[in-house]
Order: sequence, then structure tokens, then C-alpha cells
Amino acid sequence: MVVLVLVVLCFPPWWTLFASGTDWPLPVLLAGTVVCAAWLVSFPFLMFAGHGPRQSDRAARVADTSLGVVWVLFTWSVLGGLANLVLGGLDVGGTDRARAVAAAVAAVSAGLLGWGHHEAMRVPRVKRLDVHLPRLGHGLDGTRVVVLADTHYGPIDRAAWSARVTEAVNALDADIVVHAGDIADGTPGRRREQSAPLGAVRSRLAKVYVTGNHEYGSGAQGWLDRMAELGWEPLHNRHVVVERGGDALVVAGVDDVTAESSGLAGHRADLSDALAGADPDRPVLLVAHQPKYVPRAAAAGIDLQVSGHTHGGQIWPFNLLVRIDQPVVHGLSRHGERTWLYTSRGTGFWGPPFRVFAPSEITLLTLRPGTAPAATPGTAPGTAPAAG
Repeated sequence: MVVLVLVVLCFPPWWTLFASGTDWPLPVLLAGTVVCAAWLVSFPFLMFAGHGPRQSDRAARVADTSLGVVWVLFTWSVLGGLANLVLGGLDVGGTDRARAVAAAVAAVSAGLLGWGHHEAMRVPRVKRLDVHLPRLGHGLDGTRVVVLADTHYGPIDRAAWSARVTEAVNALDADIVVHAGDIADGTPGRRREQSAPLGAVRSRLAKVYVTGNHEYGSGAQGWLDRMAELGWEPLHNRHVVVERGGDALVVAGVDDVTAESSGLAGHRADLSDALAGADPDRPVLLVAHQPKYVPRAAAAGIDLQVSGHTHGGQIWPFNLLVRIDQPVVHGLSRHGERTWLYTSRGTGFWGPPFRVFAPSEITLLTLRPGTAPAATPGTAPGTAPAAG
């Protein structure tokens, strides 16, 4: 299956760029074929070396970057091949058509990879929106919740990036800061320097963290302990209560939905435990890594669930595949009679250091009591226009 998937990914770029009537000189065809074959042979070994027991960061960087390059080439080669067929059916372009399509695919892919790398490595823009919660007390009106998710500290050392993200968060003057999981790929010891700036994050009322699915391959309990060491409140199926202006908000968190299958004792997504002892009349902000947890949140009458996990697809058109597994890819959505779900595109990236048509974000949610005003055309109910 692995070989089949790799062949499927590699064949369209090879065919579109080198073999589909382009009539390149033989050395060009041979060079392209050798590059594709070398990737097919080396990629599984690089992935195993980078993400297997050895966890070689150098091998992981090469494997992850090459996977992103091949995915972009695959996407645009398929589109280029379809364009070639349409133009051929219309008898447009003549004998140079295949070369023109190949050149266009190469140019578009190179441009998107360069731009996508910049998008992945920059400090995310701030996305701002209001969320109206009917049960929210007026004393909590204007509560500022900053959401981080999917920082994925990993093979590329982003300690300096992490420090700049912390500065951006602190500039937002948050009441509550949330990290919605997938903090890193690697153990707390391996990613200690990259995670250290999180200790400088400031908030008035609470800083909370839940595990994501990637923690369950990187020492989940260690990350809960590490975040506590950095001054965060790990919401390991538990809650805290924050108060402002005489009103209270329950901030609860559950382990990732993959926790139970990890075999780690005491880890599972348990909303009943998370809400044990909480006043049922108080509004609840739930942090759950994956949007797919929202049916359980809606059944329990949660007011707002905050999630990450999807990365907004990260590299288009992967968002279409994400949508098969998750109810929402990004943004604010309504579920049931009461529950809002906000799904972040994520603050960092996983694997390939590219973001194409799926920008990263630091999210500022401003909580408002009551129902949202009528939406203006082009604006989702309960939201305010995003600011960069």
C-alpha cells in the first residue's frame, strides 16, 4: 500500500513534466525519471529514520519537505494534465502545448511552495471574532480568549518563532489563553527549548492546555507535566472556574479522542469527569483537540467548544480530505440548540513546512452575552470580520 500511494503521488508529476508529449531531449527525460525514482526509493527510509524509533530530525526535515513538494506537484500536475486534455480537445496550442503546460505546472508549483513556506514559517496573523453565548453573565462581557493550537514543535528548530508567537499573544491582553493540543512532535526533553517561551505567556484569569493526538506518540503525560511547569493549567479531563464582574465561566478540557487507544493509563476523553462538580447553570467553554468531539459537547449542552487539529487542510486541496474525517475544517459553526464550535487553522504546521491556501492563525475570541445580531451579507452569524 505504501508503494502504491507513493507511485500514485509521483506518476502525475513525472508524466506531466517529462513524458506527456513534451518531447524533451533524452538527458532531460532521464534526469527527471532518476529524480522521481530516487524519491520513491528513499522516501520510506527517510520517513522511518525521521519519525521512527531513531527520530533523526535531519532525516525528518528532508522527508517532510520532499513530501510537501511532491504533494504540490501532484496536485498541479493533475490539474495541468486535465488542462492539456481540454486544450487538445479544442485543438489549442499545437505541438508546443505539452511543454507549455509542463512549464506552467513547474512555475505555479515553485511559486506556491515558496509562498507556502513563508506562510508556514511566519508568525501567524491574528484572527478576531465575537462569539455570543446566551448564558454568559454580563460581568464576563468582553472576556478575551486567545487560542493557540497545533504548534507542532518539531524537527525544524522554531524556538525564536515560539518567542515571537508569545510576544504576539501577550500583545492581545488576554483574559484566558488556550492551547488546544498538538503542542509538539517529540518528547518534552527534545522540544524543551522550543516550548520554553510558552512560560512567558500572560493572562488575567487562566492559561489552559489539553492534549492532542500527537502527544500520544510523544509522551502525553510528560507534556502535561511540562505545561504545568511552564505555568499552564493542564485540563486532563477536569475544569477550572474563572470569575469576572461577579459572573463565572467554567473552562473545561478533555484528553484527545485517541487517548484511550494509546494504552496510557488514565487517559481518555471523558466529559463527565471534566465537568464533575461544575455548576450546571454556568456557561461552559470546552477545549477539545478535535472538532469531531462536538456531538458529545452538544449533547451535554456545552456553550462553546474550541478545537484545532485540522490545520485548515494546511496544503490545498488536503482540506477536502480533512472534511471526510471532521465535521468542520475551520471557523465558527453551530451544533445543536446551544453549542458553538470554533475550529482553529492552527498556529504552526505539521510535517511539510508549507501552508498553501490555509493560513495559520492566533485567534482572539471575544465573548459576548446574548444572541448575535443579524449577520450582514458574507458574514457568518456570531462572528465579526477578521483582522490581520
